[in-house]
Amino acid sequence: MPTALAGDHRANRLLASLEHADFSYLEPHLKVVELARGKVLYEAGESIRWTYFPHNMVASLVNVMAEGSTVEVSSFGRESVFGFLSAVVSGQAFGRYVVKIPGLASQIEADRMREALDLRPAIRRLLLRYSEALLAQTFQTVSCNTVHPVEARCCCWILGTRDRVDADALPITHEFLAEMMGVQRSTVSGALRSLQVAGLIRQHRGGIQVVDRPGLEAASCECYGKVRQVYARLLPNSFDP
Repeated sequence: MPTALAGDHRANRLLASLEHADFSYLEPHLKVVELARGKVLYEAGESIRWTYFPHNMVASLVNVMAEGSTVEVSSFGRESVFGFLSAVVSGQAFGRYVVKIPGLASQIEADRMREALDLRPAIRRLLLRYSEALLAQTFQTVSCNTVHPVEARCCCWILGTRDRVDADALPITHEFLAEMMGVQRSTVSGALRSLQVAGLIRQHRGGIQVVDRPGLEAASCECYGKVRQVYARLLPNSFDP
């Protein structure tokens, strides 16, 4: 089990948006934990015991196919909560939850979250709005993976991750990005090389530096903007600094 740390639970945008009484209901059951890059929190079919509210870490929900290939289905950062929907319905993870950007999160027992949904209407309404935003995000991701070129998808992925950690330096390797996008490493390397030549990013060992964010947005597919619009409508200030 991760070690508890000192930290501000309201670094997570969902927790920060709660009124005092609702946050106070959850606060005694929350603890801050540090999650390392690559840590698998759940595999498909495992029982979900903990729900996580990310601070500056980012996790992915990954679908692992029968032959071993993987593709990212959803991404979770400070605007979100994960290990929640499955805990409420089946109690089992329906994919692999893995940490892609290390950092802090607020952890709470899934049973406590179920109680909160029953007893605190405002918490229930907030998480229902988030669930709709997550569904829209997943809908857009599936469409994006089908019809948009890899270079535009890379821009979208880099921008979404940068928004979640609020930093231009991203500790992401070509191999990891290829695994998340469900494409060959050589394909990702070619796309990132093009983005660097265009002056949009700078690559270094073990990471990517965003150099020209407006340029990345212009080169991205429509999906980045659509997901931002959904979150802005349902959960204002989700991604704002």
